[in-house]
Amino acid sequence: MPRFAALDLGSNALRLRIVEAHAPPSGREQLSLLPEAGSSFREVMSLRAPVRLGSEVFVTGRLAAASIGQACSALREFRDAMDNAKVDAYRATATSAVREASNGTTLVERARREAGIELEVIEGVEEARLIHLAVIRRLALSDRRALLVDVGGGSTELTYLDRGRNAFAMSLPVGTVRLLETYLRGAKTVDRTRQKLLFEGVDRALAEAAPQLKKVPFEVVLGTGGSVDTLCELCPVKGGHAGYPRAVDVPLTKTLLGKLFGMTTDQRRDAFGLRPDRADTIVPAASIFVRVAEMFKAPVIVAPGVGLKEGILEELVDKYFDRWDKESETRTVVDACVRLGHRYGFDQAHGELVAAFATSLFDDMADVHGLDERDRLLLRAAAVLHDVGDYVRYDGHHKHSYYLIQHSDIMGLTPDERALVANIARYHRKSPPDASHPNFRELDKDARAKVRSLSAILRIADALDREHLGKVKSVRAEVEASKRRLTLHVIGDEERELEEWTVRAKSELLRDVFDLDVNIAGSITRPSSRAEPAAAPASQRPPPVFSKELSKEK
Repeated sequence: MPRFAALDLGSNALRLRIVEAHAPPSGREQLSLLPEAGSSFREVMSLRAPVRLGSEVFVTGRLAAASIGQACSALREFRDAMDNAKVDAYRATATSAVREASNGTTLVERARREAGIELEVIEGVEEARLIHLAVIRRLALSDRRALLVDVGGGSTELTYLDRGRNAFAMSLPVGTVRLLETYLRGAKTVDRTRQKLLFEGVDRALAEAAPQLKKVPFEVVLGTGGSVDTLCELCPVKGGHAGYPRAVDVPLTKTLLGKLFGMTTDQRRDAFGLRPDRADTIVPAASIFVRVAEMFKAPVIVAPGVGLKEGILEELVDKYFDRWDKESETRTVVDACVRLGHRYGFDQAHGELVAAFATSLFDDMADVHGLDERDRLLLRAAAVLHDVGDYVRYDGHHKHSYYLIQHSDIMGLTPDERALVANIARYHRKSPPDASHPNFRELDKDARAKVRSLSAILRIADALDREHLGKVKSVRAEVEASKRRLTLHVIGDEERELEEWTVRAKSELLRDVFDLDVNIAGSITRPSSRAEPAAAPASQRPPPVFSKELSKEK
């Protein structure tokens, strides 16, 4: 059977898990690595290295040289273990400590050079996505709404699950090691002053998510991470909760926390049989879970017993056996884009219509552009969000769209992919991509080529709904290579002169990139100037919220 490995470089420890699994019986929609789900699965090895990468980062902003050295030593051991186990596929991720460290790339480079491990620094929303994947494979959540709370060393991910589907996710800069280093460093016990500081630190972080989460109903709070498993052993709900076998009793946890405050790390370790690196972090961990439970009046926190590693493995196995749900993956990204659009009051109908036009053109031009399905998704995301910059100001809104997309979390996209989406949206109007623009210059050669190709398509798609009135219903593109011509077959209202005029005006980039002249079959307007038409009437645009100059280029 093939073998798979997940490496999790957290802020408090480094972990490796190796498993083997085989393809599910015919008709099974997906594999699960969890024995409870009835899969054929066997754990081969599980290793943990107590390297606290976050010990200095959250105070100094840098990984300590000693911590980098210890991490590389552990990674060499992990590499040997994977080689001995003959692992077929692996994924190695680093989270908040490496993500926030100014010298995080040093660890990434040394991991590659010294251990032969390609280390991926992931964002909080990617953590949330993978943990969500593991949780829905472990628990029956198809008929419930739940709040998933993953407490790590440097961050806490909050995810709202609506009947198993991710409806909201936010990564907060509050974690066990971060709180320990910020408020409890050097303290033998936790006096009342430090307790107050600790709770205030947690509450400040939670306040960012509270307004959104208090609007949505949920029946159960789920907790993941090593700390909640420890709390589940120390403060269990006897007999489980609501059909779930493992859960933490919140009132008992509050009582326990009061005792832990008055104990030293050594006393906690001896009294409760804790590892040294858990005996100190259990206090901030319990504080976070208690404050979350109090905020939402939850007497119980269900513990699925899975985390980031299991989510990584679930995805690896599904993709290996070609069982990965690509449609669900696409929906995750599109839903995240729509949520971001709603945050800035975007015109959803226009964004989704332009996305439909753009993907239709992409499909019809496949032989010309040579791009893949992932690029199609990036185009769709950019199309949905291309006008989101209207929230800032209509003038220059393409530049504002770039800024908002580039600096927002979009679940399912890597940082590099998000940069592509931001640039594609940036160039849906006005000047074409140019190396004099910093945002474009920072991309590598391949990424620049993709931005030029996809933004050329997006310009045509956006032109087809120039007035945001949905006059064009659908479009089909026909490439006539011998004539170097792209003919658009448009279906829609008869009164669409402005849309056709705008298509011609915005077709220059497509002509430059693909060497194709754009023609509209059965056109009801005559060819006109290539200059871009004036802005749509102000009545069709959202009112400005604030003004901000981003750059001087057009």
